[in-house]
Amino acid sequence: MCMKHRKLLTAGIGLLLTVILIALVRLVDAAPIGAQGTSIGLSHLNQFVFDLFGVNMLWYNITDWLGVAAVLTGFVFAVTGLVQLIKRRSLLKVDREILALGGLYIVVIGLYLFFENVIINYRPIIMPDNTSPEASFPSSHTMLVCVIMGSAAMLINRYIRNKPLNRILRAVCYVIIGVTVVGRLIAGVHWFTDILGGILISVTLLSLYEEVISHGK
Repeated sequence: MCMKHRKLLTAGIGLLLTVILIALVRLVDAAPIGAQGTSIGLSHLNQFVFDLFGVNMLWYNITDWLGVAAVLTGFVFAVTGLVQLIKRRSLLKVDREILALGGLYIVVIGLYLFFENVIINYRPIIMPDNTSPEASFPSSHTMLVCVIMGSAAMLINRYIRNKPLNRILRAVCYVIIGVTVVGRLIAGVHWFTDILGGILISVTLLSLYEEVISHGK
């Protein structure tokens, strides 16, 4: 199977698994284990993982700062695209990778807004300064960091020719992703299935993004 088909296959599998996970969370083993008795699907699995780690607000804060680092990374690429647009005086002359990245960011924002309004389940705890449960699926923080830093690693591989620097920067991207995923789970502000959903959506989007930027090469 060629690389192109593998990317599309990965995206398709990621999307299918996301839909299956949503159905499972909504329909299977639901019980009122959430904050203020909200019903959560796959309750035995989610409760087991939550009890295993408990709540750790230090890790919540750490992953929040990693989210800030991801947003700043996205801002760097946005400025890069703006500079190209000004210099080249045509949107069509902006690098394909940067234009596609803008589209990717828009999709992520759209998904965030969608799941804030179409609530799959609620957080396991009431967050500080809140009095009611918040939407929890997918972990938007996980999705944001995975997508921004994952796509950044792809672009670093294309734009940074210095091999040692290339490897260091991509390693930083992967470390931020890994620490965010694990840290968000340990923090206890999301259910296990929320983290998994964020990962599956990210895999789907990144596979599609890789296909778009590699098309025609």
